[in-house]
Amino acid sequence: MAGGGGYGGASGKVDYVFKVVLIGDSSVGKSQLLARFARDEFSMDSKATIGVEFQTRTLVIEQKSIKAQIWDTAGQERYRAVTSAYYRGAVGAMLVYDMTKRETFEHIPRWLEELRAHADKNIVIILIGNKSDLEDQRAVPTEDAKEFAEKEGLFFLETSALNATNVENSFNTLMTEIYNTVNKKNLASVENQGESNNPGSLAGKKIVIPGSGQDIPAKTSTCCTSS
Repeated sequence: MAGGGGYGGASGKVDYVFKVVLIGDSSVGKSQLLARFARDEFSMDSKATIGVEFQTRTLVIEQKSIKAQIWDTAGQERYRAVTSAYYRGAVGAMLVYDMTKRETFEHIPRWLEELRAHADKNIVIILIGNKSDLEDQRAVPTEDAKEFAEKEGLFFLETSALNATNVENSFNTLMTEIYNTVNKKNLASVENQGESNNPGSLAGKKIVIPGSGQDIPAKTSTCCTSS
């Protein structure tokens, strides 16, 4: 269970720092999702991100203090060469599309391919359909996104940065799964200390995240439209 450490972070010891990237087309709401999560703010006059920006927030997961270092990447094509460099070292990613703009969803496979080409193979990824407050303008059926997420082994939620629907939930889900993955890696490292000259290296070892990968825990299943 993840708990908020307060907007802007918490003082005291930090047990883990997790780098997370927000990626997707321009104007899908990545910066607004981050502002809502990091500072509980939303601006109707948001401007396009130039290059890369980042915010932090500290959470508590299973009595451990986790600092989320969240990088908001620009969606415009001209910044792609720059932003891809920031994928390195990321342990989690939010792949964001605008559910009112079909083309932003259709570009998701390309973003996912780019992410997987530059990030760690064990990165935890959640697919986010943002702007759920605009249900009357929906262009991407929930089932289409669910099907894609299931096929690719991604978590999936629909969010609204405007009214804060599922924003906290989506980041908490991502951070909790990263924490679970890191714990599994640490356990594997301990178990294999006698088998490698570098016991801290997990090269070649597959980390399996608990569950099927695309399912949100039951208590969050109300995230999407109708069931």
